[in-house]
Amino acid sequence: MSAIHPEITDILIRTFKVPAAEILPDSTMDSLEMDSLAVAEFAVIVKEKLGVDAGSDKLYKDATLADITRFIDETVGGVTTASGEAAMSNSR
Repeated sequence: MSAIHPEITDILIRTFKVPAAEILPDSTMDSLEMDSLAVAEFAVIVKEKLGVDAGSDKLYKDATLADITRFIDETVGGVTTASGEAAMSNSR
C-alpha cells in the first residue's frame, strides 16, 4: 500500500468527515459525496500537506482514490510524462 494512502484517508476523515468504511480504492470523490467545492478544497489541502499541485483536472469527481493516490505517488516520486505532467494511469 502506498505511503500516501493514509494521508489521503486522514484528510478525508478529519476534514470532510467521510466515514472510514467508505474510503476504498474504488471510491470516487462523487461516491464519497464530495461536491466540486469539496474537491477543490481537497486539492488545496493536498498541496499544503503533501506539496503536490493536484488541481481539479487531476482530482475530477470520477477519479478513484486509487487513481488519485497513484497520481500523487508518481508526482512525489518524480515520474512524469513527455509533456511534463505526472503520469496518471487508469489501470488498477
